Amino acid sequence: MGRTLENKQQIVGELKGLLAETELALVLDFKGLSIKEMSDLRDRLRVTNSVCKVTKNTLMRRAIDGDSSWANLDSLLTGTNAFVLVKGDVGAGVKAVRSFQNEFKKSETKGALFEGKLLSQDEIKAIADLPSREELMAQIAGAINAVATKVAVGINEVPTGMARALKQHAEGGDS
Repeated sequence: MGRTLENKQQIVGELKGLLAETELALVLDFKGLSIKEMSDLRDRLRVTNSVCKVTKNTLMRRAIDGDSSWANLDSLLTGTNAFVLVKGDVGAGVKAVRSFQNEFKKSETKGALFEGKLLSQDEIKAIADLPSREELMAQIAGAINAVATKVAVGINEVPTGMARALKQHAEGGDS
């Protein structure tokens, strides 16, 4: 039984709404994935504020029609696709997909679109290899802490250095 026109319009409207909030779209070939595996992928993505949508290419074409920022997605709309729409932390969303793919060895990333530009497989991998927001914050905090420690040690050494210099001057002045 086919979908009604009203149902299709509702799906296209939902896709447009999701795309309006999306930073990056990954297109996956999901052929061969079980319902359980798709559910696992969706659970991993939910944690990263991303969503996985399986829809017909014709409906996605309608959703991106007239939106120049998503126009390049059209070239990826062949075969059986799952669309991973990532909001916010792009690295976390791509990492979740990569982790899933490494574990199940089934799904292939056809491509991705970020800020209107199609990304190469190398660029997608580079995004996945970026440290998470939490890791970056820890690195920054560590760097700030290291600088603060060096400054504190330097400040503590100033009076000691001055005292040594004064002592040497005083000792040198007595002779």
